Amino acid sequence: MSQYRMERLGQAIQEKISSLILEGWIKDNRVSSFLSITKVNVSKDLSFADVYVSDIRGKSMEKGVEGLQSAAGFIQSQLGASMHIRKIPHLRFYADTSIGDSFDLIKKIEKVVADDESK
Repeated sequence: MSQYRMERLGQAIQEKISSLILEGWIKDNRVSSFLSITKVNVSKDLSFADVYVSDIRGKSMEKGVEGLQSAAGFIQSQLGASMHIRKIPHLRFYADTSIGDSFDLIKKIEKVVADDESK
């Protein structure tokens, strides 16, 4: 399958899962509307999709990831109902800390620049 098609499929999965979260279809208490899907990587054989989750509030995302992983079967059934592909990938959810790490790096850089200017 072409790389372009894999990227489009990943984007479609990302949009569908995001809408399920925002519209409140996932009833697990650990899944809040502050969770956002940052990236989806689909394997070449469509057997797995790695879904990266971030929390807008910057809080611990582990509970939200656990909630999404427990609702993976429901999410896959919703993907199967809305997407017209032969095989729906098995979903694996991971916490994405890259946004928080970026803010920490920016703060460190600003501190170094401020310390350098004060000398």
